Amino acid sequence: MKLLTIETTCDETAAAVVTDRLEVLSSVVASQDRLHERFGGVVPEIASRAHLERILPVIDEALRRAGIGLADLDAVAVATTPGLAGSLLVGLMAAKTIALVQRIPLVAVNHLQAHIYACRIASGQEVFPCVGLIVSGGHTALYRCLSPVDFQMLGSTIDDAAGEAFDKVASMLGLGYPGGPAVQRAAAIGNPQAYCFPRPFLDDPDRLDFSFSGLKTAVRYQIVGPGKQDFRTVHLEPQQVADLAASFQEAVVDCLVGKSLQALERTGFGTLCVGGGVAANSRLRQRFLEEATERGFRLFLAPLALATDNAVMGAIAIERLKAGLVEPLDIEVAPGPLRA
Repeated sequence: MKLLTIETTCDETAAAVVTDRLEVLSSVVASQDRLHERFGGVVPEIASRAHLERILPVIDEALRRAGIGLADLDAVAVATTPGLAGSLLVGLMAAKTIALVQRIPLVAVNHLQAHIYACRIASGQEVFPCVGLIVSGGHTALYRCLSPVDFQMLGSTIDDAAGEAFDKVASMLGLGYPGGPAVQRAAAIGNPQAYCFPRPFLDDPDRLDFSFSGLKTAVRYQIVGPGKQDFRTVHLEPQQVADLAASFQEAVVDCLVGKSLQALERTGFGTLCVGGGVAANSRLRQRFLEEATERGFRLFLAPLALATDNAVMGAIAIERLKAGLVEPLDIEVAPGPLRA
């Protein structure tokens, strides 16, 4: 079987062609980073308009690279939840049109489950059951993943997602957008022990939640002081910026790693899968690899190409097809929030 998968949950317009053997025949991703850079974050209206302009060329290019046409498709899949409403609608309408015209099944993809399934695609081996950590610009959550289509939430952020905190701290430090790679670069020459930032809930193993709003505020106070707002009057030396970036990054990593280990202990599972854009962070990957070696659990990290939003991970639709889970053409998007 050949499956076209479409991803438009946020600010990447992506399409891929995969087979029921999880062979990737093509993958195309059109980024919108330059469009949102001056705003320091994703602007939903700009994102949806960019998807409208790019969706057809991206799908056409994915089919061209795979060496097939629409008539060769056996099914079409699209991410319908969670995400930005306008962005999701663009992808869904494209998928519905293809399904209707070609008379092929339409499969809905849960974007968060797909991030974990990226580990299955890349590893080429079974990863379920597992604990799944999804950490991105819009989501930070832990799941008990019994199968590719059976996720149960263990805990999530009660305020900001980790990726959002990276973006905001990068803006405070004048490092640019997107914040994750910018903070990582600055942190490379910084001292992660230079500043003592909070690690919310880390000492509470009974609560598998995250909180990054207070950490973000702690960085702000360290830069400008309590009650002050104007960053333009503050001059930071390059080493101060590096130390702040490294200390902030270390606090986030401590929370993500610590809570994931607590989730493994609670569930009794011996496998951890990590996906989402922040999973590309080199310090986070290093820490997870160290813990897996020391504690002996199986670790699957989404490769860099599949960590950020992409359509290849939409191959999870194969699992839904096998289970007979297809959608009517009147399906609607479900922007979120979502508890899987």
